[in-house]
Amino acid sequence: LLESRARNDIPDTLRFFQFEPSTVSIGYFQSISDQVNLKTCNERGIDVVRRMTGGGSVFHDNHGEITYSVVMDANGGLSDFEKSYGVICQGIVEALGVLGLEAEFRPVNDVLVNGRKISGSAQTRRGGAILQHGTLMYDTDLETLSEILYVSKEKLSDKYVQSVRKRVTTVREEVGRADFDEALGALREGFTKVFGDLNDAMPSDDLIGRSQRLAREKYMDHDRLFLR
Repeated sequence: LLESRARNDIPDTLRFFQFEPSTVSIGYFQSISDQVNLKTCNERGIDVVRRMTGGGSVFHDNHGEITYSVVMDANGGLSDFEKSYGVICQGIVEALGVLGLEAEFRPVNDVLVNGRKISGSAQTRRGGAILQHGTLMYDTDLETLSEILYVSKEKLSDKYVQSVRKRVTTVREEVGRADFDEALGALREGFTKVFGDLNDAMPSDDLIGRSQRLAREKYMDHDRLFLR
């Protein structure tokens, strides 16, 4: 999608998706051994992949998390890196409002509810186009998350943050219930409030073919996963 937007082959595009099976994605610059408990991931059938964007490790729970991806022209109001995060993440803030939650954007790239992280995002740019993707944890298994992701010593030293489990929350934890269809509908409504009406579209066969080649040749490459 980013390549296609950079060539002006497609318009600005918003995509929602889930990982199957549940997966940890690590940032492009991270060391996998410092971030992920690979033994536990293997035991539980959780995949691990290295993203093309930076940022921290993310647990994409197949049963409790929705991932969004936005590709847009990076000019105008989105040319500033930090400000662009705020603009796009406002879609998440609005979506949580639809679900009855008061959320806030916390620079550089987090959305918080009651001081706890419920969504994180990462970003990269290419050929005048921007890709930002991130999560909405509507019912993520936080116990599993805390077992497979390591907490850095820097974060542990913060007196307000003693563990991954205390830093994050979900829609279910905040309102006592969570539903995939409701969360997905709220995301669509939230991004519509920010960017205007959204038109449904299907990716072309060429775009799907390119994505499949990238999966085989790049993202499934063992050496790339362990490159740091």
